[in-house]
Amino acid sequence: MATSLKNLNDYKKDNFKDISGKTIGIVVAEWHDDITSVLCEGAVDTLLKHGAKKENIFINTVPGSFELTLGAQFLALQEEIDAVICIGVVIKGDTKHDDYINHAVANGLTNVSLKFNKPVAFGLVTTNNLEQALDRAGGKHGNKGVEAAAAVIGMLSF
Repeated sequence: MATSLKNLNDYKKDNFKDISGKTIGIVVAEWHDDITSVLCEGAVDTLLKHGAKKENIFINTVPGSFELTLGAQFLALQEEIDAVICIGVVIKGDTKHDDYINHAVANGLTNVSLKFNKPVAFGLVTTNNLEQALDRAGGKHGNKGVEAAAAVIGMLSF
């Protein structure tokens, strides 16, 4: 469903199980850090709201969204990590770089999840412009970080 039709902060929590014993790694892209920091905050707040312990949440940064895949793999390799949330922003520009990055990150994160049999959340904001990105980072469409954290909690409850 398009974000314009649904708020990213709205998610089903009926089937969420206790995650107090789970360890979550978060990989945050430094590119557009004014936005990714808000997304990360939304993810952390959501994890804490649903029982995660602060000392069991590990935040790591990578230079940009393209590097999220390798960052996720580094975390997934660690046996004590139960799930990974990846947060980044890719804004369409004058070239098609966004298509290549978005496709590579989506495929890469799927592969990491399947390879390590762990939830890996796609918290990548992919927009046509800065305004749309801000709308998805605590603006009128909610916070993509919240959505990514809810996805991880849902998969840990599977």
